[in-house]
Amino acid sequence: MINIAIFEDNKHLRETFELILNSTEGFSCAGAWPDCSELLENLSANTCDVVLMDIEMPGMSGIEATKLIKENFPNIHILIQTVFFEDDYIFNAICAGASGYILKSTTPDGYLEAIKDVQSGGSPMTPGIARKVIELFRDNLQPSISSNDYNLTTQEKKVLQLLVAGKSYKMIASELFVSFDTVKSHVRNIYAKLHVHSGTEAVSLAIRDKIV
Repeated sequence: MINIAIFEDNKHLRETFELILNSTEGFSCAGAWPDCSELLENLSANTCDVVLMDIEMPGMSGIEATKLIKENFPNIHILIQTVFFEDDYIFNAICAGASGYILKSTTPDGYLEAIKDVQSGGSPMTPGIARKVIELFRDNLQPSISSNDYNLTTQEKKVLQLLVAGKSYKMIASELFVSFDTVKSHVRNIYAKLHVHSGTEAVSLAIRDKIV
């Protein structure tokens, strides 16, 4: 069971997300709030695995809330959902510690898949967002002169290359003709070898050091 907390100021969307989660097997809504005015108190009283975070709300923004959550609840995964496509929003959300970033135009099935993906250690992003992230890291990170490949195996490099392309674990498994659990195992090994703790960190390092 994946427990999800929702922070969304749009009442209709908030209630819709809550209904979808509570009516879908394997998911449960731990709580839903219109803003982050009592963020830490709400999360302390309602245990969750994933936070579905709106990026722009009255008072504290989703980006500020993301940073605060990661400082106080580092094991909670944060999935940013927004209508915004601007570079600053994307870059700041990732720097604040978001594990994934999807547009509100995503289908309900897409939301559920993204929540499962982020809970299993992935970094789900809609294709357009993934392209933006790659462009942002290429523009903001200076290439390293190191040719270190971090002792990644051929298969691990293939997995990392697909992560850089914005593919989900499920898509990677399908493309490489391996199981979902095998992909998770490869990703764990990649994180260990690269000394990172998230998909976004792995992607930024891969681009910076030209690993793939």
